[in-house]
Amino acid sequence: MNKNNWPSFNYFTHVLKAETTMATWALLSPLPPPPPPASMSTSNINTSTERIRVSSRRRGGGTLIIANATNSSQDNEEDSDAPAFNPFGFVTDNPSSRSSIQLPESPAEDGNVGQMLYRIEDKGKENGSYIKSGKLIWFVRETGSPDSRRGTVIFLHGAPTQSYSYRVVMSQMSDAGFHCFAPDWIGFGFSDKPQPGYGFDYTEKEFHEALDKLLDVLGVKSPFFLVVQGFLVGSYGLTWALKNKSKISKLAILNSPVTVSSPVPGLFQQLRIPLFGEFTCQNAVMAERFIEAGSPYVLKLEKADVYRLPYLASSGPGFALLETARKINLRDIVSQIAEGFASERWDKPILLAWGIADKYLPQSVAEEFKKGNPNAVKLKLIEGAGHMPQEDWPEKVVDALRVFF
Repeated sequence: MNKNNWPSFNYFTHVLKAETTMATWALLSPLPPPPPPASMSTSNINTSTERIRVSSRRRGGGTLIIANATNSSQDNEEDSDAPAFNPFGFVTDNPSSRSSIQLPESPAEDGNVGQMLYRIEDKGKENGSYIKSGKLIWFVRETGSPDSRRGTVIFLHGAPTQSYSYRVVMSQMSDAGFHCFAPDWIGFGFSDKPQPGYGFDYTEKEFHEALDKLLDVLGVKSPFFLVVQGFLVGSYGLTWALKNKSKISKLAILNSPVTVSSPVPGLFQQLRIPLFGEFTCQNAVMAERFIEAGSPYVLKLEKADVYRLPYLASSGPGFALLETARKINLRDIVSQIAEGFASERWDKPILLAWGIADKYLPQSVAEEFKKGNPNAVKLKLIEGAGHMPQEDWPEKVVDALRVFF
């Protein structure tokens, strides 16, 4: 087995659903009527005799059985127009399930998870390319050019998302004269997802070292502008900044845990529970649900497709997230961030652009962080944006960054 390719649990999930559906159908289908007695002439059989037809209809979480008295002659006409039995109806006839796993219209094409992905496998890679750095391959988005007059901006995402969240911000920032890079962290998005113990163990030190090597390969010249958002790997982006202050001219922080009072979302708590975490990390819609739970909005389907794709295509991203969540010491990392950016230790300008509709991190976290270094931190509240303001309202984020940089 290729150590960078994880076996997928999603295939077995869909097979189990299909087998369950077929078994349910067998239980619900009526038995054929018994043959008429030998003494009865078939000519005496009333062809208009009513018979009972049993059908199943989904209602909420259960199955409603409906028995209808119908005329046999009418049944013949109706049955000729009725669609053929679909053994995958439990999945494909449910709009919510169809939206979640992106099944094609024809169940005959649902042979395996790989075929289910044909509609979305090429989505979300705009302005991106694969960059080899050491033994790892990163997926990196780039807009603008090295000759851009206003400098270079590095965008770092948080968990469990990817650099796709910065696509609109990057496009508009390059139009304003900036050269922009946004990598998918190792283990996330479209970058490599090595198994722990085979060259990458998803620790803070390894994430930092991998980022250093990538910046060298990209030829990023210091100092540059840095933008960071989110949990876990987002927090590692901030601790990297603390250890590389000389490489940064200005730092912009979007909604991130920056104080010891920052709440921890339930997802990351669940991932740390033995066995339960293994099941949780294989939820293909985990990323989009996390985004929507922290935002006042629901993602459009074409956006949800991209966030879902890595988790649906392989079990690798889920296990990478699981390993990252279990290796990080959240309390220690957040303490480093809160203390490291305090006034006596950090003198570079900081923009704290905060979506005030964040359902994970309240506005009080941003205000507390600003009090720790009032001279360096500028707080910009973004109305109408949640935990990922770059996704919810990118235009307002761009306006704040352009003024700050």
